[in-house]
Amino acid sequence: MVRAIVGANWGDEGKGKITDMLAAKSDIVVRFQGGANAGHTIINEYGRFALHLLPSGVCYPDTVNILGNGVALDIPKLIAELDSIRERGVNPMILVSDRAQVMLPYHVDLDVYEEERLGAAAFGSTKSGIAPFFSDKFAKIGVQVNELFYPDDLREKLARVVEYKNQLLEHVYHKPLINLDDLLQTLASYREMIAPYVCDTAAYLQAAIEDGETILLEGQLGTLKDPDFGIYPMVTSSSPLAGYGAVGAGIPARAIEDVICVTKAYSSAVGAGEFVSEIFGDEAHELRMHGGDKGEFGATTGRPRRVGWYDCVASRYGVKMQGATQVALTAIDCLSYLDEIPVCVAYEIDGKTVTNFPVTPLLKRAKPVLKVFPGWKCNIRGITEFDQLPEEAKNYVLFIEKELGVPVTMVSNGPGREEIIFR
Repeated sequence: MVRAIVGANWGDEGKGKITDMLAAKSDIVVRFQGGANAGHTIINEYGRFALHLLPSGVCYPDTVNILGNGVALDIPKLIAELDSIRERGVNPMILVSDRAQVMLPYHVDLDVYEEERLGAAAFGSTKSGIAPFFSDKFAKIGVQVNELFYPDDLREKLARVVEYKNQLLEHVYHKPLINLDDLLQTLASYREMIAPYVCDTAAYLQAAIEDGETILLEGQLGTLKDPDFGIYPMVTSSSPLAGYGAVGAGIPARAIEDVICVTKAYSSAVGAGEFVSEIFGDEAHELRMHGGDKGEFGATTGRPRRVGWYDCVASRYGVKMQGATQVALTAIDCLSYLDEIPVCVAYEIDGKTVTNFPVTPLLKRAKPVLKVFPGWKCNIRGITEFDQLPEEAKNYVLFIEKELGVPVTMVSNGPGREEIIFR
């Protein structure tokens, strides 16, 4: 069985915890897209981990963790992350697709330079090289992992690429040029680092499906950061939709039987872009400080996340675009301090009330239509039965479930693996 775990919103929904939890009964966990530009936080008996490239199943010794062909593979960051968790007693089984593309040093440089050039119009990039990486992938001048093992062919290819990149560096960004020999020496070190983990992961996964193994596909970010269906252009550069999981892992689309869409009990986002239910000032600061296990700060960047009330319009759209069969609602405990909890139930655009998620030019003019719910004003951590929640908390969950139109099967009331209510 293949199950996808994906985000309904802007990312930061708590997917890492859900993946870590469900990996206990899974044979394989696969990261199918994205790169080191976002992180999944998990908390278990080994401690607290902010994972950036490693799949969230790494804390189970018998689970195979795969970085699929859809991942932006930053090899030094992957190896550093592996070394870091090994120092803490975690020794995962890792496989890396021979068709995954390699993050090159100049991708990161170009990401930084472009944000500098854009100034006030910058995208709010994490400066991890993601946009230049995927630009090269689709311009067919990227480097696949397997190419590292054919150095003569690689030199011939990169000689042409470096000539082009140096034109950009010299005439657009006015920055130091790339030295081909230095670049090839760096890539030789990458080859040595990654060699023990490389294989044909698509063939491995297809054989696992035939053998009836349980596979989790782990997505990064969420629907609203999808380059086609998100808040374009303030999106990521690879698709975080469950449908792309088949492509990014190298399996048949029909193999995905279950899609768990994760949505947080309030809204948060890192980076620029439209965010209709966003709040500001002291109200935002208070929600940010109550959020998550260490507040609402990016797992990769440490940047304060933008926060707001739950957005039914965006979340319903996100759930539908993911093709969700079930929903996990996370971080409901973070709202326990509130006397009243507003929820965005519609948008007002040019005097009209709309409940369908619009395109970006209309989003820029949208104002939230809020419905206010009474808070429960008590600590709900440790509760494992839905019926034991305060009535106000149950009503909040049931309202969101009705708005989404998909069963909320899990309610997370704390960051720990065991702090979960199954319905």
